[in-house]
Amino acid sequence: MKAPVFLRLFVGRVFSGIGSQMTLVAVMFQVWSMTGSTVWTGAVGLATALPIIVFGLFAGSLVDRVDRRRFYLITVAGQAFCGVLLAVQGFVGHLPVGGVLALVALQACFAAGGGPASRTFIPRLLPKEQLAAGLALNRIGVQGAMLLGPALGGVLVAWVGVGGCYLVDVVTFGVAFYGAFRLPPMVPEGELSRPGVRGVVDGLAYLVREPVVRGALLTDLAAMVLSMPVSVFPLVNAEWFGEDPRTFGLFLTAIAVGGVVASVFSGTFTRLARPGVVMVAGALGWGVSVALFGMSTNPWVGLGFLVLAGAADTVSVVSRGALVQMHTPDSMLGRVAAAEQIVAQAGPDVGNMRGGLVAGATSGPISLVSGGLLCVVAVAVVGATTPGLRRASLQKPVQLRSTSGPAAPG
Repeated sequence: MKAPVFLRLFVGRVFSGIGSQMTLVAVMFQVWSMTGSTVWTGAVGLATALPIIVFGLFAGSLVDRVDRRRFYLITVAGQAFCGVLLAVQGFVGHLPVGGVLALVALQACFAAGGGPASRTFIPRLLPKEQLAAGLALNRIGVQGAMLLGPALGGVLVAWVGVGGCYLVDVVTFGVAFYGAFRLPPMVPEGELSRPGVRGVVDGLAYLVREPVVRGALLTDLAAMVLSMPVSVFPLVNAEWFGEDPRTFGLFLTAIAVGGVVASVFSGTFTRLARPGVVMVAGALGWGVSVALFGMSTNPWVGLGFLVLAGAADTVSVVSRGALVQMHTPDSMLGRVAAAEQIVAQAGPDVGNMRGGLVAGATSGPISLVSGGLLCVVAVAVVGATTPGLRRASLQKPVQLRSTSGPAAPG
């Protein structure tokens, strides 16, 4: 294990994650203050998701052709620049809601490339027997960011406004840049991706024919698209706590608390023989917990169900990440990581849009309960119809499969 290099990368990503969670709170609060509409808060998720969906697979194909470290540094710098623009509009004068969403979408365009690149680093820095533990540690960082970021974001918005919150996010991107700057070169191993659409098609073909990766991504996609609750949080916060920005962060923090606890005790499930079954169980637990949150009338009981949801989500995410990394050759890792990012990041954004639309047409509880139940049904169907996923083991060696075409020139 390249411990110092891995540690710098880990710390940089934790700081960046905290800043991103603070920005999510600031954007949600700003859009809600401007519109008072769950449809518009749901549109925040759509503005983030569309660039990742549209550009993600092409970015992943490019990641499999270039030095991944250098590419990642460029995308981090681009995200920081967008953060500066958000801060300026927050201090000088708010843009119309469409302008705010446009800046969020531009930042997501850079994230569409940076996400797949960063997901290829850990398998290079850790031996295979430490991969699951490394992913669990990475998940602790993600959940720790979710634990601190929303709470800090709510306090900063109340103290210095949304502009100050956006500015702090810019600083955290600087920490992330430093964390990756001293990484060794990360040129893809094996056959390079073919340029353009052909490289994307090769990646999609691999996803279709590899049942473990396909089933893992479909399980997470079903859970996130159907039952993501974040866009309904402003409405619930208004009903439970009178729109206090300091309590708005508690909802995301509750999810993070469960995630941190599950990550700390990740050894209890990462050593199990059938991680595919563990992943499906975690996704089912997420759906049930979201539905119970929607049924809650007591705010603190409801936050408790979000803690359970965060724990279940972490169990599912860590198991999925280990399965995907172990069953993907390095030459395909950028494209598979791009697909994983679409599921893991754009999936929740689309799910937030769905939740906001349903809540706007009906009510918050109906949106949450229906989404949780739909998640349970969809995940059960994927698990039942994908026997390869249920039998998958982390001991399975990666099979290097060639793509349907000649290697691209270096």
